[in-house]
Amino acid sequence: MTSHIRPATEHDRPALRELFLLARRATFTWLDGENFREEDYDGQTRGERVLVAEADDGSIAGFVALWEPDRFVHHLYLAAGQQGRGIGRALLQALGWPEQPLQLKCLRRNEAAQAFYLALGFAQIGQGRGNDGEYVLLASRHPPLSDTPQSTL
Repeated sequence: MTSHIRPATEHDRPALRELFLLARRATFTWLDGENFREEDYDGQTRGERVLVAEADDGSIAGFVALWEPDRFVHHLYLAAGQQGRGIGRALLQALGWPEQPLQLKCLRRNEAAQAFYLALGFAQIGQGRGNDGEYVLLASRHPPLSDTPQSTL
């Protein structure tokens, strides 16, 4: 399966709201999923740059929301059955990663997400506790410097 990464549009909002709700309920099983609402998407992505991964059939396979002033990935969610297809990586790359650094918080109990980011070379730079539990603060590493000397001309 291939996906096309593009900016989210207002037309995408109903599908993004549903994906956000379903993915959170499926992922955060230790929290009361009945507290999650479709309209949470609106408040939690307000002012953020949102990109969607569109599958060949036109459905939304996933999305990423970036708070641009801090290069902070606020949300990255995939639709059910879309994990392991390179979509999460493609969404991060569409944000300019790995050339441009990114940061994010990941709940400690979300082991699959932590494994995903660590496998991509993100490193833990902090930790804390929020309303949903303990989290780790992760940051992407800067690309390695070239071993080739730079010309002074």
